Formats: sequence, C-alpha cells, structure tokens
Amino acid sequence: MELTKLFNNVYHFLNQKLFTLGQTDVNLISILFFVLLLVFVVVASRFFARRVLTRILSRFALDPGMIYNFRQITEYTLIFIGIIIAFQMIGINLSGLAVIFGLLSVGIGFGLQNITSNFMSGLILLFERPIKIGDRITVGDTEGDVMEINMRSTTIRSLNNISIIVPNSEFVSSRVINWTHGDPKIRIDIDVGVSYESDLDLVLQTLEQVAAENSEVLSHPKPEVHLREFGDSSWNMKLRVWIMNPKRFYYVKSDINCEIVRKFRENNIEIPFPQRDLHIRSSVPIPHRSQGN
Repeated sequence: MELTKLFNNVYHFLNQKLFTLGQTDVNLISILFFVLLLVFVVVASRFFARRVLTRILSRFALDPGMIYNFRQITEYTLIFIGIIIAFQMIGINLSGLAVIFGLLSVGIGFGLQNITSNFMSGLILLFERPIKIGDRITVGDTEGDVMEINMRSTTIRSLNNISIIVPNSEFVSSRVINWTHGDPKIRIDIDVGVSYESDLDLVLQTLEQVAAENSEVLSHPKPEVHLREFGDSSWNMKLRVWIMNPKRFYYVKSDINCEIVRKFRENNIEIPFPQRDLHIRSSVPIPHRSQGN
C-alpha cells in the first residue's frame, strides 16, 4: 500500500506542469523522454554515419576527404531530423522550430556569437571544401595536416606531432595556405652562391645533375638553373625543381642541399663566404721639438 502511494506521488511529481511551449504543457516526464530521445538520435546518427556509411562509401573510388565530408554532413542532417522528430513526439509541432531559433537568438545575445560563427564556418568548410582531411596547410604560424573537421573547430597535427585545435572561423576569415589543394605539385627554390673563379658551365651542369639524380624531383616540369644576380663575392644561383608530395618539401630540400655540397667538392666549385678588406692606415709621425726652443 505504501509502495503504491509512493509510486503515485512520484508519478504526480513527474507529471506536474513546469511551463508551456506553444499549446503544449511540459513536465519532467516529457523532458526526460526528450533528452533520452536526443541521446538515442545522436548515438544512432554517429553509429550509422561513422560505421555503416563509411563502410559503404569505402567501396567506391572516393578520396578520404570526400568520404569524411559526406559522413559529417549525413550525421548533422540525421541529428537535425531527429531533433524535429523528438519535438513532435513530446507533442510540440513544427512551430517548435521557432522556439529553437528563438532560444538560439537569446543565446547569441549572451555571448555565443563565436560558437555560432564557428558552427556556420564548419558547414562552409564541409560544403565548399577549401580544406579537407589529410591536407597540408598553414594557418597563421601553424603548419600541419588536417586530421578532423568538427562542428566548432578543426584539429591540425603539427610537424612536431602536436594536435592543435583551431576554431573554424579562422579558416573562413583569415588567410590559409593549402599546400595540397587542387594540383599537389609544389616547387622548391634553392639558392646557392659560387665563387667568381668557378667554371660557370660546370656549375650549371652540376646543379642540373643534382636535380636529375634525385628520385623525388619531377622531370615535368623540367628542373631549371638560373644565375639570378651578381653578389658581392659570388654568383647567386637558383636551382628550381618540382616535387609531387608537398609533405616531402623539407626532406627533399635537405637532400638536394647536401648533394650540392658533395658535388661542388668533387668538382672543386667553391661556395664563398662574405669577405671584407680591412685597410689599416699608418699614423702620421709627430715632429719632436728641440729642447732649445
């Protein structure tokens, strides 16, 4: 008997009206049901998008960035549809969407502008695809690979293997360098100075040989060697090569620099260092006066 009374009291407490949305009374039971339904929608949407949909799309010839973007868009769409269904199931019709936008506008007034801006920027990144998963990018002072694009922020793995969280609005409002966007080929310019006493034709031939012997240097576009200017103590040369993988930029440049040093030593080509001539002027002798004066 007491258990039944306790159950009735709890049931009465949960059914007590808290407030009204539109023409629908909202109580604790409807709120709990709404929260559980949202949790189920989010979990089910993520499971479908990240497991089932990814497995299906991986069978097609799509790049990982396209699969990731399609997966994220599908997940957001399912969550949005689930929210609408959740409102319908607790008795709030489609006019409840007006309540959502009303609450959002109130939140913006309380300082959520940045969150909203980052969310909209995330949608722009997913649809326009100025960056995608796996791209090598530079934003501000940060250089690294795009690992994940979320609703609010994007995760970048730096060259030091550090995860950097960048707000999505940074990619929309700031200048971003995408090393792999469109055509992945990238040019490497290497400057080197040689002595005026060197054989110019031998210098040109040696630099061309260094480029030709590197397996990562492309033959098309063809490597180029230019004499850029006459310096104070050297001819300033520039070796210009192209590679296919931008992520190998620093490695290839280092390999070429090392090989230039080796080849120059083999061919007795001098890389001069800046020199200055110092002229020491002797002092003027001071005549001695005789003691009689």
